[in-house]
Amino acid sequence: MTDTDLAFSSIKEIARLFRKRKLSPVELTKLLLARIEKLNPQLNAYITVTADQALAQAKKAQSELFAPHRRKGHQDRGPLHGIPISLKDNIYTKDIRTTAGSKILKDFIPQQDALVVSQLKNAGAILLGKTNMHEFAYGVTSNSPHYGPVRNPWDLSRIPGGSSGGSAAAVAAGLCYGSIGTDTGGSIRIPATLCGIVGLKPTLGRVSVEGVIPLSPKLDCVGPLARTVHDTSLLLDAILPRVEGEPRFRPSQRPAAQPQKFVLGIPREFFFDVVSADVRQFFNEAIQSFRTQKLRIKEVSLPLLYETESAGNQIAWAEATHYHQQSGNFPTRSADYGDDVRTRLEMGAQVPATAYLAALETREKFIHQLHQVMTDAKVDALVVPTTPISAPHIDQESILIDKKDHSTRALLLRTNRPANLAGVPAITIPCGFTSANLPVGLQLIGAPNSEHLLLQIAHSFERTSPQSRRPPLHG
Repeated sequence: MTDTDLAFSSIKEIARLFRKRKLSPVELTKLLLARIEKLNPQLNAYITVTADQALAQAKKAQSELFAPHRRKGHQDRGPLHGIPISLKDNIYTKDIRTTAGSKILKDFIPQQDALVVSQLKNAGAILLGKTNMHEFAYGVTSNSPHYGPVRNPWDLSRIPGGSSGGSAAAVAAGLCYGSIGTDTGGSIRIPATLCGIVGLKPTLGRVSVEGVIPLSPKLDCVGPLARTVHDTSLLLDAILPRVEGEPRFRPSQRPAAQPQKFVLGIPREFFFDVVSADVRQFFNEAIQSFRTQKLRIKEVSLPLLYETESAGNQIAWAEATHYHQQSGNFPTRSADYGDDVRTRLEMGAQVPATAYLAALETREKFIHQLHQVMTDAKVDALVVPTTPISAPHIDQESILIDKKDHSTRALLLRTNRPANLAGVPAITIPCGFTSANLPVGLQLIGAPNSEHLLLQIAHSFERTSPQSRRPPLHG
């Protein structure tokens, strides 16, 4: 196995090599740090690399994993023990700067870890560093005016998506085995899709946001990004509190006996009129793949989908501005924000209370409608495109679809925000590559607390439609 093969191995395979003592956490961490040193100048995926701390954590993991089983104080912490990961830079890390991709917090060093960081440490994960992102998680490009743009590993002239762009780029490029990002309107799923990996937004409130710099509390979620569904599930298990009686995701290498019991719904209102030809093609092929697996496909109706874009905007604009006003940074330090974020904060200051309250009412109606439709139709998940386009070029503000220009930002948010507005889990999985060798993603949206069901459906698709390409990177 070459070093590159090792860097792109699954967490399960790395864990097996550790326990057979054919590979050590220290060796692996040094390999990943070397890859970061070689490739990060091209990608700009990391803002901060914590090499010394990562090696210290790797030595500790190695002593625990390789020690005699009965030695007091040493234990096997599970599948993430000794696995190098990254964190989006809006997640508090004790004694490590947490910038949120901003100039304002460029020297901010938290005095405590976010709860999810403590959970990952308890699971034995090794932190390689903090990933670049859209400033204050308030955008979909990760084109940072303060730390430079994150570049898509499939084409360095294109965006990785945002706001968790550095996390997705690092995972896709083999610079970590997984990452934790945040998702307010698609900020995990958009970059996961554009970079050709898996990303999962959990049910609102299931994964702690304690110690995570907020954007919009009514919409914010924390979740994992990884290269496979199984790796995503391992990261999720470390940070997701268990619901009594909830089954764990257990992947199978042989054809599963369960898929025919799943029923997927396609909402007829889901913005299919504004989808690129490539995305439409791969979506249709994915539906055919599900049908081949004997999954039932139904068309369902969610009329309020048309109102989710406006409602999500009103809520996010108002809540984001409120947070930055409370922090004392806006409008006092307006000049220290990037142009796009400052403009949105100014828009948020103009949202009337009545518009915000009306948006919350729309949100409640949409939650009820979604639950009612899924229950009445006996649908396990909705299946839709994750994004209507593949990765646009850096600074490409509009996209031509069917001879009409559309805002790039609006396109990327439109198909993702409904799951945030409803507070339900959603996962994106790779489903193909365009003629330009750019990834396309498929999104599954579930009922509350159905993360493991979504993982099972996603795994059944992944197993029959594997995506094994690697980005064309050279260092």
